[in-house]
Amino acid sequence: MTDSAVRARDLTLRYRTGFGHRDVDAVTGVSLDIAPGETLAMVGDAGSGKSTLARAIAGYTDRSVDRGVHVAGGALEVLGVDVRSLTRRHDDELALRVGYVPQDAGSVLDPHLTAGENVAMPLFQREPKLSKTIAGGIVAEALDAMHLTLATMPRYPHELSRGQRQRVAIARALVLDPELLVADEATAGIDATVRGTILDHLAEVQRSRRFAAFVVSSEIGEVRRLSQRLAVLHRGVIVGMGPIDDVLADSAHPYVRALAELAGARA
Repeated sequence: MTDSAVRARDLTLRYRTGFGHRDVDAVTGVSLDIAPGETLAMVGDAGSGKSTLARAIAGYTDRSVDRGVHVAGGALEVLGVDVRSLTRRHDDELALRVGYVPQDAGSVLDPHLTAGENVAMPLFQREPKLSKTIAGGIVAEALDAMHLTLATMPRYPHELSRGQRQRVAIARALVLDPELLVADEATAGIDATVRGTILDHLAEVQRSRRFAAFVVSSEIGEVRRLSQRLAVLHRGVIVGMGPIDDVLADSAHPYVRALAELAGARA
């Protein structure tokens, strides 16, 4: 057990391809800490391994889901749980303590449940005898915070736009007041007119509830709204980590330098 909400040491994450094909390392030798109440943002190019790392931190490994990533080396602890030796029982417990928003919300929303039922599901998993009236009020409030109307509640995921599904997934991730939020491009597909409001709400909720957060984004502007600390992942390796301005001012690595130039051009 550690005082960190997330603690990774020399972590290597690998996809096992099988059938005689070579296994693929997605993340190699990553070490990081996220303290309780702290937000760490991560940026990286496509295929850098940041989504794989987010899934592992959320507990989605080959010990808990089909075709999940394998912890091939090093150590990863999440809320005091050793992810490398995660059991199904501990996975269920961890799922109620970690809110997870993937790039594609369709992968975590049950297509057979309405939006309201999807958001309510974690509430009933934690407290099966919870009043449906109370649950309905909690769900309505959670959806309203994501700028979704009550008309969204009876609709199924396939009846919603991608941006609406993302907002439903964010509401579901926050409904249990998680100890840790893992958000992988949480605003993907969300209309630009409400994206800033959603980001500001996420930042406000994190500050008020004091949960830890690991946020993956491709936009430095989004990162600044959510965190003061940045990690840069390139080809599965962390090439910069620290306060955002300090990381971007360090031009030792070509990818970090390119990020800094891009951020300057958009400023």
